[in-house]
Amino acid sequence: MSRSNHPARLSSLQLSLPFARDEYSLLSSLKKILGKDIGLTLTDNRTSMLSIRRKAEKPNLRIHRIFLEADEPVIQAVADFVRNRRSARPVIQAFIRQRSSSLKSLAVRKTPLRTDGVFYCLATLFDVVNAEYFQGEISAFITWGRRLAGRRTRRVTLGSYCRDSRTIRINPILDRKGVPRFFLEFVIYHEMLHAALGTVVANGTRRVHTGEFRRREMQFAAYEQAISWEREHLGGQ
Repeated sequence: MSRSNHPARLSSLQLSLPFARDEYSLLSSLKKILGKDIGLTLTDNRTSMLSIRRKAEKPNLRIHRIFLEADEPVIQAVADFVRNRRSARPVIQAFIRQRSSSLKSLAVRKTPLRTDGVFYCLATLFDVVNAEYFQGEISAFITWGRRLAGRRTRRVTLGSYCRDSRTIRINPILDRKGVPRFFLEFVIYHEMLHAALGTVVANGTRRVHTGEFRRREMQFAAYEQAISWEREHLGGQ
């Protein structure tokens, strides 16, 4: 979470697995098969790995990033899913079962997590926010970031979310007595939204802070308080 309003920094690293592709080629393949424009949102949501929103101006497909590994028959099945054809489901379900080991491997971390702080425990706050706003469905990791020595910069990144490792990192400058709990929960909520909503691909560009993201962000109970506190206490950093 950076209040510079710049898009979140996304990793360009792709899975080195058979048929690996990026979101642009996946979207292009689906458009070609369907013969029409659609929206595409990549997610890390293992509860709902494939869903379609049809009421918008154009259909928007929400799809787990594991489908970046899919071969052409599976992509065809995804297109059939968009067309609401039942024949697509067995192919898609078989693909998910075959890739179940890959899904489990995404949860393996090689670096330790640091959730205990001097004033706040991130694991506790994560569980509270997850239960209240996401029905406990967010499976990301959370940790304090490193304290970096050196001169201060004008732009402060309060939090970040890495999709490759599904890790939320929170700036340790927020682990201090003067930071209210509601503000730290808001930063965590912001990063959890990135995990929940994924990346939207539109007109050849990735978007993470979409209109839907901003609408959901404002649903945080202490949203106005958090924005005001940040402007007052961190606006000059």
